[in-house]
Amino acid sequence: MPKSKRLMELMMTVNRKRRFKVQELADEFGVSTRTILRDLQELSELGVPLYSEVGPHGGYQVVRERVLPPIAFTEEEAVAMFFAVHALRHYSSLPFEAESASALNKFYLHMPGDVRDRIDGMKNRVDFITPTRRGDAPCLAILLDAAVHRKVLSVEYESTEEGTSSRRIQPVCIYANNGLWYCTAYCFLREGYRVFRCDRIREAEFDVSGTEPLDLGDVNLSRREVAEPREPVRLRAELSPSGVQRCEVELWLARMLQVREDGSGAIDTDVSRADIPFYAEFFIGLGNEAVLEEPEELKDSIRRRLSELLARYQ
Repeated sequence: MPKSKRLMELMMTVNRKRRFKVQELADEFGVSTRTILRDLQELSELGVPLYSEVGPHGGYQVVRERVLPPIAFTEEEAVAMFFAVHALRHYSSLPFEAESASALNKFYLHMPGDVRDRIDGMKNRVDFITPTRRGDAPCLAILLDAAVHRKVLSVEYESTEEGTSSRRIQPVCIYANNGLWYCTAYCFLREGYRVFRCDRIREAEFDVSGTEPLDLGDVNLSRREVAEPREPVRLRAELSPSGVQRCEVELWLARMLQVREDGSGAIDTDVSRADIPFYAEFFIGLGNEAVLEEPEELKDSIRRRLSELLARYQ
């Protein structure tokens, strides 16, 4: 086997094994232990993070930050990957902020000069616009880690209705929408699923109280559980085609929206009574593109809010 091919396969092998002995690699590749030691030295110089342990149970181990083997991209694939990462710059917080910046820098610096020139020419021609938000979401990394490894977190959450409260949550997923990050999680305080604004999670750490993580089964990003409304009231509204389009950009409205063939639509669902002020602001924003049918208390809330606005400008 040519040395270059052996080094490539050796890199993939040690990344897969994570912990290994020189003799077992020598047997697997059919070379001497001296050759394997030289190859491991070359991999280390190339950036593969290895360290050795002496003793009868020693050997080599790959540290946590593994280096993946080189991947051959076509020019079009490389440009697509660059702009996919480049688009993330609009977010003030990312769960992998430093890593995305490093990846973008590596992509750009290791491209041929003519491909860099092409990218430079495209930067002012194409973009994926996301509203830039001022509020940071400093806990994204630990929220994602807890969701992946099914761990319970203790968090300090700032709610517009209840102020700051301490909660234990088990994150299911995090996602970005309209420039904001959200976390779907099981809330042990409310004993149900809730969606949390990540920029309102001021502190988060792994729970040490002994709360057992739940087996959430198939609950994930593609199948998020919806919290049952508290003190439910029925909300019914008719939407014009323009109203439907404006509602379609709101991720939380997806399960409520009923769209007809002519483009018009309707909302018919139960909502929490405590959310009436939120829905009042939302329907005011829709203006003539929505006709609210019920509940009456939501109509009253809209009338009061409009009266306050009218008084402000008299």
